[in-house]
Amino acid sequence: MRTLNLLIASLLLVFLAACNSPQNPDQIRERTANATSQIKTDTKAVAEGIKEGLGRSSTVDINSASKEDLMKLPGITDARAERIIAARPYDQATELVTRKVLTKGEYDQIATHVTAKK
Repeated sequence: MRTLNLLIASLLLVFLAACNSPQNPDQIRERTANATSQIKTDTKAVAEGIKEGLGRSSTVDINSASKEDLMKLPGITDARAERIIAARPYDQATELVTRKVLTKGEYDQIATHVTAKK
């Protein structure tokens, strides 16, 4: 029991010494600025990783996607989704333009997000 009390007293003494050590305000500001900078860098990296991950996983097969899935694509409205579905099947995603289902500008918005699987 005496050893336990001595250990607790030692830990308390170390804790109090660490809390009471004088800190220069400039050092505190510098550490805070460094920590903030690191957090910003980490946040940007995480956001880019999420963006890349979402971009890869959001490919939609225009031959089998539901109307709701098509409408999640940039610029695809209810009417455009219905036109895409009505003109199925497609051998290639670019047929959305060659078959005049979408304009070139509309297709350009979704080109990286669509595929035509057979």
